[in-house]
Amino acid sequence: MKFKANIMDEKAIQRATTRIAHEIIEKNKGIENIVLVGIKTRGVPLANRIAEKIEKIENEKVNVGILDITLYRDDLTKVDENPILNNTSINFDINEKIVILVDDVLYTGRTVRAALDGIMDRGRAKSIQLAVLIDRGHRELPIRADYVGKNVPTSKEEIIRVQFEEVDDINQVTISKLEQ
Repeated sequence: MKFKANIMDEKAIQRATTRIAHEIIEKNKGIENIVLVGIKTRGVPLANRIAEKIEKIENEKVNVGILDITLYRDDLTKVDENPILNNTSINFDINEKIVILVDDVLYTGRTVRAALDGIMDRGRAKSIQLAVLIDRGHRELPIRADYVGKNVPTSKEEIIRVQFEEVDDINQVTISKLEQ
C-alpha cells in the first residue's frame, strides 16, 4: 500500500463530529427517543464522541450501544469458519426509538445491511438513521447516510483508513493506494 494523503486530522474529525451531532439534533427536533449504536470496531468510538457532543449541546445523555455484525455478514464463510465475536452490548430498549447507526466508513453498504439485520433482531425501532465519518462511494446496495462527516470520492484501488485514539492511539483519516 502506498500512502497518498492525510484526509482529516484530529481537528477536522472534531469539527465533523460536532456538525453531525448538531444535524442529528436538528433533524430529530431534539434528542427525545434517540439512541446511538456504534458498529464494531471504529463506529463505537465515533458514536461515543457524537454522544458527548450531544450531551454538551443538550445537557442530556443519550444511550450508546455497541453492535457486532460478525454473524450478520453476507460473506461470513469467506471471512472465517470460526468467527470471533466481539460482543454486542445494547443495554436499552430500542422499540419505538430513533436508532442512529454509527460507522466510520460507508463503502459498499454491506456492513450497514448487516447492522440493520442486527438492530431488527433486537426490536422494532421507530426509525433507523445512519451517521458515518467518511462516505467513499461505490455502493453495491441502495443505502445512503443521513449524516456524513466528509464525502471522499475514491477509486476501488484506494483504501480509507480511519484511526481513533481509543483504538489506534492517533486521530486521523488517511487514504492509500494499493500497489499493483
